[in-house]
Amino acid sequence: MVRSISLLVHTIMIWSLLSFVTLAESKNPEEMDRFPPSPLEMTIDDPLVRSSVKQQPLTTGELAKLETDLDNLHQEGMRIFQGGDKQTALDIWNRELRLRRFLGLLSEIQALSRVGAITWQENEGQQIMYITQRLQVIEKQIGSEKNTDLKLWRSLAEAYENIRVPKLAVTTYEQVLSLLKNQGNVNAEIDVLNKIGELNLSWFDYTQAAKTYQDLLNIAVSRGDKIQEVEYLQQLVYIYERGKQHEEAIKVLSRLAAIYTRDNNLTAIPRLKIAIAENYQYIAQKNPEFSQEAFNKYQEAYVTAWNAKNYLIASESLQKLIKLYREQNQIDEALQAGQILLETQTLATNFYGLMETYDQIGELYLKKKEDKKALTAFQKGLEIAQQIKYQEEYFTQKIETLSQGGF
Repeated sequence: MVRSISLLVHTIMIWSLLSFVTLAESKNPEEMDRFPPSPLEMTIDDPLVRSSVKQQPLTTGELAKLETDLDNLHQEGMRIFQGGDKQTALDIWNRELRLRRFLGLLSEIQALSRVGAITWQENEGQQIMYITQRLQVIEKQIGSEKNTDLKLWRSLAEAYENIRVPKLAVTTYEQVLSLLKNQGNVNAEIDVLNKIGELNLSWFDYTQAAKTYQDLLNIAVSRGDKIQEVEYLQQLVYIYERGKQHEEAIKVLSRLAAIYTRDNNLTAIPRLKIAIAENYQYIAQKNPEFSQEAFNKYQEAYVTAWNAKNYLIASESLQKLIKLYREQNQIDEALQAGQILLETQTLATNFYGLMETYDQIGELYLKKKEDKKALTAFQKGLEIAQQIKYQEEYFTQKIETLSQGGF
């Protein structure tokens, strides 16, 4: 419960911050008037920079001294921030950020990123908006200049990432990716694609995430990297299932099954067949004709697991098969599967599973109005419950109710 509340608070905080970012992106004057002018755009003289800087740029020595002064200024802001005076710290940091422009775009972006990461953690939404606006101005500038400085673009993408603006981070990383492709640096491309995929997932953009991981899969296949191929296929299964693209998930799962069969990794096959069956179940909710495919795959999973003497997985597939039979109101078939499940649970020495199976069988007989058989199943369930000292009262009450004709 505590974890759920924490997650809810964290989600609210994220959306609160994103609302500021959305406002910053919109640049609607009527909306922007609700906030004071950005302190990062103030043009005032500062004692750390001589007043004649517009007429004569800072010398190398002056720039080195300014960098040291700004590092000290940042540390001063950090001490004050940790002391609890957030507003004074923000004033100091905004002064530092304004002056960082004299040291070049890279220094400014890195400072914006650093301050942005801190203020995001503290839920300082207005400051995040100012930083986002400034980063966008920089992005527009280097884009119009057709700047090809990889370090600059990468730092900009990381800055967007630090202030939790995944949409802007993705577009910037895509620019990084474009530059890397021109260089032919495949390993660096893979790193950036992984980053883009992660960001798309954080934004719940499963369509774009799928495209990204498909690109990664293609690279892995072209390089003959079988380990990465399997990992990216597994990631695609997760993405397609989350995105409710169950047909695509089935295709990928089938491809994984073919790879495992080729590599003689037969122990992994039953779980894949269970996953395929589950996806067919989702499809069958709108297209009932696919129910039979789900039945078939659960049965295949059971047979494969049984032949491999993997009785736990065999039991799992049978349990899911019984549940599907019940949903389809195929009670006789469910009972047949239940009898097989009893044998499987016995071989797996799963006493808890046996107890649960007898309970399921009892409920199924009740649906058929066969009370005597239901009573027998519950009594056998009670015997096991007494052995493992668990749910004894549950079965006792069922037996008493049934004996008195209560069901």
